[in-house]
Amino acid sequence: MNRRESLKTLGIGAVATGLLVEVGCKPGTQKLAEDNSAPAAKDAPADPSRLPNEITRDKKLAADKFFNDHEMATITVLVDIIIPKDEKSGSASDAKVPEFIEFIVNDMPDNQTPLRGGLRWLDLQCLNRYNATFREATSAQQIEMVTMIAYPKKAKPEMAQGVNFFTRLRDLTATGFFTSEIGVKDIGYAGNSPTKWTGVPADVLKEHGFATIWG
Repeated sequence: MNRRESLKTLGIGAVATGLLVEVGCKPGTQKLAEDNSAPAAKDAPADPSRLPNEITRDKKLAADKFFNDHEMATITVLVDIIIPKDEKSGSASDAKVPEFIEFIVNDMPDNQTPLRGGLRWLDLQCLNRYNATFREATSAQQIEMVTMIAYPKKAKPEMAQGVNFFTRLRDLTATGFFTSEIGVKDIGYAGNSPTKWTGVPADVLKEHGFATIWG
C-alpha cells in the first residue's frame, strides 16, 4: 500500500491538522516537533531552551508505561497499516510513533481509556471472527478488520466504538509521524535556511532607474 494513497483514502489530512495544533500547544509536548522522533530519553542531555521543571516532567512522562507489551505490539501493527514503509521513507513504527502515542497518553490521560478500550474491542472482534487477536491475525484479516472501522460514513452502526477508536489512533499516528524527522523529510519541509546575497536583481534595478548607477 502506497503511503500517500493510504493517507488520502483514510482521510488523515483533515483530522490530523487540528490534533497537531493541540499537541503542539500542550505543555511538555512542543519538543516532540523539534526532536528526531518521540519523547526525550531519560538520559537525554539538558535542553537549555526548557525550564528545569519541564525537563523533569518530560523525563517522567517518557519513563512512565501505560500500555502493556501486547497493547504496544498491537498499536505497532495498526500504525504501520496506517502509514506503511514505502520507497520514499520509513513506516510509522520506524518514526517511533508507538512511543509517541505512549508519551501522549501519559501527557494527556483522557486518551487512556478510549485507546485501551478500543484495543480490547478490536481483539474481541477479531477473536469472534478469526479466533485470534488482532496482532495474531493474518495480514489479510487485519486489513479486513481495519476496513470495517476506517471509513466512518460506511461503517455499520455496531462498529461505532471501533470507528471512534481508529479515528483517534489515526490522528495520533499522523501527528506522531509528521512531527518526526522521517515525517518531515517525507513531506519535503525544509524550513528556513540561510541564503547567499548576490545583490539586487538587474531587472529590479532597471525598473527603479538604478541600472546605470549599479550596473
